[in-house]
Amino acid sequence: MAAPPTIADIARLAGVGTATVDRVLNRRPGVNAETVQRVMQVVAELGAPQQPGRPRRGENFRFAYVLPADESPFLSLVERQIAQAAGDFRHAHITEVTHRLDAIDPARFAAELAQVSDCEGVALLAPDLPPVKLAINELVRAGVHVVTLFSDVAGSMRETCIGADNRAAGRTAGLLLARAANAAGRDTLLLSSQATRLSAEIERRIGFAQVIEERFPKLRLQRTPDLPADDDGACAALQRWLQLEADTARVAGIYNVGSGSAGVVRALAAAGLASHAGVVAHDFTEEHRALLGANGLSYVLHQDIHYCVLTAARVLRALCENVRGALNVVQPRIEILTAENLH
Repeated sequence: MAAPPTIADIARLAGVGTATVDRVLNRRPGVNAETVQRVMQVVAELGAPQQPGRPRRGENFRFAYVLPADESPFLSLVERQIAQAAGDFRHAHITEVTHRLDAIDPARFAAELAQVSDCEGVALLAPDLPPVKLAINELVRAGVHVVTLFSDVAGSMRETCIGADNRAAGRTAGLLLARAANAAGRDTLLLSSQATRLSAEIERRIGFAQVIEERFPKLRLQRTPDLPADDDGACAALQRWLQLEADTARVAGIYNVGSGSAGVVRALAAAGLASHAGVVAHDFTEEHRALLGANGLSYVLHQDIHYCVLTAARVLRALCENVRGALNVVQPRIEILTAENLH
């Protein structure tokens, strides 16, 4: 038995794009009558494609979670939450597969992402770069639904982003640190992060700077150089910078946008700032739980990762089933965790 035609086969013979074929097959507006007739004539000749977004009755939906391969506590936590959702996925007739792709080389990441096409939907955490946008667009044109997870890739054809408002998270960090500043002449807040192409981390930095400029004009914001992602590297780099570039007598706090929080805490302690500078970090990992309990971190900003993982799957399933309002998502709130409200 010959394999069913693909959307690309039909598009080629009809002389149209794959997105047009998808619109025609799913009866979406925006295609003129002549084009609809031409596409349907090809379908009549070749047969209907087995569309990725429309699995046959009785089969599970197949969704892929695609994450960077970087080693970080946050990504490990996300992967664990995906694995722990296996029971929920089975109950919803969803088969999940997780891919970890090398994000250091954007071209390679995009090429490997483009190969994740044997599924109905993709939940993606990826750098916001042109090759990645092109890969997302190709998946969507092939009929695969794509949602971004935790960090958006704006300007691509992804259908929505699941995750907390990262700019609001940065503003929250600014408020928490700024309200504790100005004691004993401490009027400088530090902003540290890694070199990043994740829009989530960029949005956090923007939000932090905005709220300091708008609401606390008497405070001084100082960026550290980009820190290594590992704790030892972050500690060494920040400690060296504090010795050479910072007036530690004026430092009131530091907002660490990405990884390496344990290293940041160690560097502050070495500079004599452990009892003077507040520290805000992201994501309630086991490492951050311990740092909160030991008063190394003042606050951890967290979003419900389990909820985001399940919501991504629910949205993808609703899109596959053409459910009205599939993209009406309640996004997670930003939780502020301290040593006093650990759970």
